Amino acid sequence: MNMTQTNEYFISRQNDFESSARSYPRKFPFALKKAKGSWVEDVEGNKYLDFLCGAGTLALGHNDDEVAKAMMELISSDAPLHTLDLTTPAKDRFVETVLSVLPAEMKDNVKIQFCSPSGTDATDAAIKLCKTATGRGSVIAFSGGYHGMGHGALSLTGNLNAKAKVQNLMPGVQFMPYPYSYRCPFGLGGEAGAKACASYFERMLKDPESGVTLPAAVIIEPIQGEGGVIPAPESFLQAVRRVTKELGIPLIVDEIQCGTGRSGDFFAFQKSGIIPDVILMSKAIGGSQPMSIVVYDKSLDKWTAGAHAGTFRGNQLAMAAGTVVMRRVSSPEFLADVRKKGDYLKQALERLKSEVSIIGDVRGRGLMLGVEFIDPDGPRDIMGNPEPSGTIAAAIQRECFENHLIMEKGGRNGSVMRCLCALNVSMDDIDAMIGIFSAAVRKVNAEYSR
Repeated sequence: MNMTQTNEYFISRQNDFESSARSYPRKFPFALKKAKGSWVEDVEGNKYLDFLCGAGTLALGHNDDEVAKAMMELISSDAPLHTLDLTTPAKDRFVETVLSVLPAEMKDNVKIQFCSPSGTDATDAAIKLCKTATGRGSVIAFSGGYHGMGHGALSLTGNLNAKAKVQNLMPGVQFMPYPYSYRCPFGLGGEAGAKACASYFERMLKDPESGVTLPAAVIIEPIQGEGGVIPAPESFLQAVRRVTKELGIPLIVDEIQCGTGRSGDFFAFQKSGIIPDVILMSKAIGGSQPMSIVVYDKSLDKWTAGAHAGTFRGNQLAMAAGTVVMRRVSSPEFLADVRKKGDYLKQALERLKSEVSIIGDVRGRGLMLGVEFIDPDGPRDIMGNPEPSGTIAAAIQRECFENHLIMEKGGRNGSVMRCLCALNVSMDDIDAMIGIFSAAVRKVNAEYSR
């Protein structure tokens, strides 16, 4: 083999040239050459089953034929590819499609802000929007939440590791407990834990002696992603919506990872029946290309021209590709298929949990699933559950990669292995994933059971 076409060659060059902030190459030391559907191929010809898919960006997998055709047709037509916020026929179709996937109660009463390409910018734009509309300055977020790595978005993110060395983030952020049944912040779990979180949230905002001033916004993920794949109970989301509505606080739902069909509904918040004031959309919304938008109630549209901008907010390729993705993913048949495949995979993971001692919890909805790993012989928390083990999860991740399955970790101490596969993944590929993952778990379980 030509030594300039090996994984080692490219990884070595990457180590020399790229910043120390790079993360994925440390876990997956290869150089990609091809990708199609749920599979990628490295420069040495090795094929891997991809259950990461751009951290959930690739809703239809790599190089979907219809998505690629839409982008190639746009390029070959000599249409402009970079338009700032000037409109085009491609943009008009994209906007119409966004409006078509919204709950009926929102369709005729929203505006859309196109942002810079990443979800982080959508978060920052939404915070600026709500501060401008309300005249207030603080924001309420939730422990375990992830809203991006920009200076403003990071301040709303729970992960202390990412924040530890970055001083003077956006002030005025108040964190509230998020219902996490397996590790309930109140030591209760289940519906009782969700009720306690909701009660605490309401009391802190309504108690004149709580010390918590009325915020400009409340931001929440209906299913926490990086925090460990933790779905918010429907009753909790309903309580948060009721309280914010009563107090005139804009509610921002971050659907950047859990949206665009991943939960089995187009938006993860829809299962609870709530209607938010602001929706953050990115990742899959661009059909594999960079795109982020904020969809918000017209009553919040108080900013003036240029109040928020972004050089690449006119990404026409993303609009053409994203239109295809939204149209396909939003169909009832497609979403039903996501739920069916998600149930099948979740049941397999729950069976695996019953056979080993290192899995503490299996959770999630649709094809957004998480498996939390524990050290069964380690210390236990207030609920009597063994503490999360990032060491065990990392060992399983390495074993999976060595057997050509790509999966990412998340959650407390990096203890949760997460499923972020293509939403149109085949049943054969799901079975292949179950086989590789189960073998990895059993191998590591045997090592910790000696």
